[in-house]
Amino acid sequence: MLLKNFDVTLRYAKELDEEDFLAHFREEFYLKPGSIYMDGNSLGLLSKRAERTLLESLEDWKEHGIDGWTQGKHPWFFLAEELGEKLAPLVGGSAEEVIVTGSTTVNLHQLVSSFYKPEGKRTKILADELTFPSDIYALQSQLRIHGYDPDAQLIRVKSRDGRFLEEDDIIEAMDETVALIVLPTVLYRSGQILDIKRLTDEAHRRGIVIGFDACHSVGSIPHSFSEWDVDFSFWCNYKHLNGGPGGVGGLFVNRKHFGRMPGLAGWFSSAKEKQFDMEHTLTPALSAGAFQIGTPHVLSAAPLIGSLEIFTEAGIGNIRQKSLKINRYLMDLIDSELADMGFIIGTPREDARRGGHVSLEHIEAARICKSLKENGIIPDFRAPNIIRLAPVALYSSFEEVWEVVQILKKIMAEKQYEKFKNEREVVA
Repeated sequence: MLLKNFDVTLRYAKELDEEDFLAHFREEFYLKPGSIYMDGNSLGLLSKRAERTLLESLEDWKEHGIDGWTQGKHPWFFLAEELGEKLAPLVGGSAEEVIVTGSTTVNLHQLVSSFYKPEGKRTKILADELTFPSDIYALQSQLRIHGYDPDAQLIRVKSRDGRFLEEDDIIEAMDETVALIVLPTVLYRSGQILDIKRLTDEAHRRGIVIGFDACHSVGSIPHSFSEWDVDFSFWCNYKHLNGGPGGVGGLFVNRKHFGRMPGLAGWFSSAKEKQFDMEHTLTPALSAGAFQIGTPHVLSAAPLIGSLEIFTEAGIGNIRQKSLKINRYLMDLIDSELADMGFIIGTPREDARRGGHVSLEHIEAARICKSLKENGIIPDFRAPNIIRLAPVALYSSFEEVWEVVQILKKIMAEKQYEKFKNEREVVA
């Protein structure tokens, strides 16, 4: 369904920008002149506030040394908990259920170590064939640690079309042999949102623990993890949350699991009041903080302090509203301007099933991505045939989206892509 009064003119794009209630946040970010950034679903841009809080944290270190744990602008000892409290509204959890720590795959290892308890016939882990490879590597590794053959014990639900997953197929695979389920909230290739509540309800009806990789949704769509009774979730903070390259990750643990001993215990798993007792018996925190392992990555977390200020002001509901509108506009333009040029939109059309990016499929995708970069557009390529485009609610404009489609149209009409090899670069 087209946007109201849609047309393909630049004038219409500018009208949409005039109506944009988040447009003023664009000034918060460092935008490169002569370039249009469409890869915020891989790495979000630097904001001026994130830069400020990183520099403030460096100043804390410079000024206070070891006393930075309890002094300075952003003291370190409770930093992970304070950031968790700011993140909690974005994932629909309480402050105690969210902690900023580790990285995506380290946090997945921690959570599987804590929640995968094979017993009797229940020995298998259920995932899907479209999930990000790092999750599969971690799950295979955890099965090997328990002495199992991943080929036999890791179930990967098949996609019917190579793009999307059907919840019915996932539920059908939830049999009496499954001990744990780990699924994405949003599929990284197609941008499909899974029905998290339905899948959680069905898993619990069968006595199965279920967790979600939210890397491609946190900061882009609202969540209600506590309300949906999700057991756990984990994510990175450098995509839609603009926390910086390699930035510290985050995790959610449902409060019903508080008091559980973490599978991978460490110093920062401790209750805060006991941490410096230096006892050889761990007293785990009665919160998601128990699932930390080591010392917080302070300088990695520091940009997130400033970034989350912006999300608090903008509101995740407003961000989602703009994201849906600007991505719908992108798809409408593609349908109108590129329909006869071999492009296929590989993203769900329904708002409720679509995350924060659009996947554009083409047989020459790798070459087209190189042409886009040559023309000042920063896209994302996923083999073998996907161009991911992510207009980001906080800093992308409708005029930029219009320009991207016009440049794509020119690239195809002039066959600019033919001078490049149809293969990915070292970093896609």
